[in-house]
Amino acid sequence: MIQSILLADSGVGQSEQMLKALVELPAIQRAAVTVLHVITPQVIAEDMVSQRQEGVKLLAQAVERLHLDPVTNVNTMLREGDPKDTVVQVAEEINTDLIIMGSRGLKRLQSILANSVSQYVFQLSPRPMLLVRDDLFVKKINRVMVALDPSASGQICLNLALSLMDGLKGGKLIFAHVNPELKGRTELTSAEADPVLTNAANAAKQRGIAYQCLSSSGKPGEEICRIASETNADLLLLGSPDRRPSIARSLPDLDRLLGTSTSDYVRVYAECPVLFVRQSEA
Repeated sequence: MIQSILLADSGVGQSEQMLKALVELPAIQRAAVTVLHVITPQVIAEDMVSQRQEGVKLLAQAVERLHLDPVTNVNTMLREGDPKDTVVQVAEEINTDLIIMGSRGLKRLQSILANSVSQYVFQLSPRPMLLVRDDLFVKKINRVMVALDPSASGQICLNLALSLMDGLKGGKLIFAHVNPELKGRTELTSAEADPVLTNAANAAKQRGIAYQCLSSSGKPGEEICRIASETNADLLLLGSPDRRPSIARSLPDLDRLLGTSTSDYVRVYAECPVLFVRQSEA
């Protein structure tokens, strides 16, 4: 369950709209929100003072734009340092359940060359992260797609999706499983032909949540993005396990940096915001 949210706000992008859409869900309405803005240290003292003043102003404007319900606990935080490291550090300090960040959707090595903050936070933080590309239109959340697999992170992903739907009138879950053993694409109404979907369907039934089951074959990243687009999903949940040994946790995951992982492909190409559910498997 999400009780604490960290919004890393740069003053641009769709991250604020994403937070507003998210806190409309009954399950999220009472979550504590921390709005963070990071300023880069300057050599000249006058420049540093100006940066701080601008940062304070930006945070005040962000809180005003959010128009959050009065019962929502909103804190602001201004920090100095490298934005990439600072977001990760603050997420650990406040023990947040979710990081929300905007993303330019840069592809593969472009994100490294452009010093992408969201990509590096995605790499180094073990916490769930909701990425929303700057070019996406954030919609009211009614249709939530869950990309399922048999892994531990897949099960956590399912549990989070079910909790997000609690109390949401008219909400619908879209369960999708990309199975390489399947030939072609199918829609399963009973989900009996796919054990991964059976568990999800039963859990949704028990909670009285409307659902749809879809099985597909092919490359997981491409199929997940296709299904999200064709079902008009408002939000996509995807398990993003970390399989690196403990000694390498502080280093970027080369598979993701090189764009060879499913998570990285979906991060770039999904036509809706993506919530990456993290789970260490090392």
